[in-house]
Amino acid sequence: MKRSSKLMTMFLALCLVVTSVACFPSTVLAKNPLSIQQVKKLAKKQVKGGTILDVERDYEKGVLVYDVEMLKGKKEYDLTYRASDSKLISYGWEIQSWYIARGKGKVISVNKCRNLAKKEVPGGQILSVVRKRSGGVDIYKVKAKKGNKKYEMEFHARTGKLLEYDWELTKKDNHSTDKYIGEAKAKQIALKEAGGGAVIKIEFEMDHGIPVYEVEVIYNELEYDIEIHAKTGAVLDVDVDYLYE
Repeated sequence: MKRSSKLMTMFLALCLVVTSVACFPSTVLAKNPLSIQQVKKLAKKQVKGGTILDVERDYEKGVLVYDVEMLKGKKEYDLTYRASDSKLISYGWEIQSWYIARGKGKVISVNKCRNLAKKEVPGGQILSVVRKRSGGVDIYKVKAKKGNKKYEMEFHARTGKLLEYDWELTKKDNHSTDKYIGEAKAKQIALKEAGGGAVIKIEFEMDHGIPVYEVEVIYNELEYDIEIHAKTGAVLDVDVDYLYE
């Protein structure tokens, strides 16, 4: 009798497991995320000969990612991989500051800088070119986009040398724009927040599930990055940077 009870218990337990798999296949059969070792292999393949300095797990807009810091020669690299499918979603490098000289001669023109940026992003659209000074060095900060990627680059304003290069994937929003305040209204709000100036760039993005307009304004030698809620018009974040430091 005891033997029969044990067999019945085992049978019921087996049925419970089968039912769980049938009802929740996505949980049981979910693909395992990348391990740190796998991420390191991908990064070393992307930046051949580079040294990995650090690997961190993080959540970016609700998605598990790995951030990898690397060093190769004079450049520091930052790579971000999506853990679910190992896709590289952002990539960038910059020359370490102590290797950058102030340079001599005249500052190159904005048009020449645009042409340099177009060579780095063939077929891309140049969104803005802003001259700044950082650490005593004159630079041009360029923003561009191509397909589902947005780019940021920094060129030495005297030598034309590329000092920093970054790109990241962007997500297109499928919702109707009728729900949003629109770019024209977002520009008005941004200019009011900055106190005047000129809008050099505006982008619509989803930030942690929130629809926002990211607006860049230049006014009185300051560069404003203003984030505005696309539905309510509320100013969510303001970042101010000096054009000449």
